[in-house]
Amino acid sequence: MKLNIREIEEVAKHLAYDEPTGALNQLLVHGEVCDYELPEAPQVQVDYYRAGEEIFFRGHISGSVVGHCARCLEEYPFKLSTDFSVVLVPKRSLPAEVELTDQDLDLGYYEGDQIDLSPLVHEQIIVALPTRPLCRPECKGLCANCGADLNTEVCRCAAQANDSNLRILKNAKGGH
Repeated sequence: MKLNIREIEEVAKHLAYDEPTGALNQLLVHGEVCDYELPEAPQVQVDYYRAGEEIFFRGHISGSVVGHCARCLEEYPFKLSTDFSVVLVPKRSLPAEVELTDQDLDLGYYEGDQIDLSPLVHEQIIVALPTRPLCRPECKGLCANCGADLNTEVCRCAAQANDSNLRILKNAKGGH
């Protein structure tokens, strides 16, 4: 979604739209690993206005996400719901050795005659996603030896390891 800067006024306007997922889903892939994907377009609600050269955005993003658990590799669906607030100022060329203040780090920048909301919305979605995808906090994951899903089955590797450890102890004590 693109906004013409000259059409942004001091009086707040409301915009509601569905953000396409193609480019966003590509951003969520890291090499061959995909922790999250959005199966359908998230809904974006945003109010925006201008104060001088600064452009203010306040909104809400909601939608469905499919996570790929980092422990058991199962897919799990969940709902995304996040509020955001962003201020954009015109991008000006800065000298190479300028020290940025904390206030500078809270700002975003725009240049040209249009503002593309997609990168801003993508950033807000990525920041709102959990750092590590887990289907549930108590997920037991997969057995490192045989790959059994420890959430749904008992791994035989542990029983076999215990049997061999007991056999070693019995032999050491002179047992049969």
